[in-house]
Amino acid sequence: MAAAVIYYRHVIEGLGGYGYLGAFIISILGGATIIIPIPMLAVVFALGGALKYTWLLGIVAGLGETLGALSIYMTGYGGGVAIAKGIHGKLQVAYERMMNQMHKRGSLTLFLLAAVINPFFYPAALAAGALRFSIRKYFVICWAGKTIKGLTVAYAGYYGLRGLLRALGVPV
Repeated sequence: MAAAVIYYRHVIEGLGGYGYLGAFIISILGGATIIIPIPMLAVVFALGGALKYTWLLGIVAGLGETLGALSIYMTGYGGGVAIAKGIHGKLQVAYERMMNQMHKRGSLTLFLLAAVINPFFYPAALAAGALRFSIRKYFVICWAGKTIKGLTVAYAGYYGLRGLLRALGVPV
């Protein structure tokens, strides 16, 4: 990814034209989809090196991803019982473990999974819906965690991308 960023640096600089609205929209899409991967983090990383207010980028990305993740929550809320009864084997065991973890320490589990890059947030979001977490509580916890993740990725782009380009002698 770093080599592609360096090679396509002019394209990445052009991402600055999409700005905060572009980051917001792609974050909504990235937060809402499980099946189709959206390169949300790569865009936030690249925009971190292109936009002036990196802190605002992290907040916007966190808000967008949280709004997108409401669809995962609503899926669990509406179909949690059907999901639990429709899966079998190892997947069933994993779902039951996540449900137990969410039942015991739901808020902490949800926050930690939202704050780091990992694939386990989606089952936790489904479980939060199935366990009927308050939607306000879910939104606030996810926004806090996903904003931390968004800020981390944006600042990694700001410092990492700029540092890498400076080391290669590219003026930034």
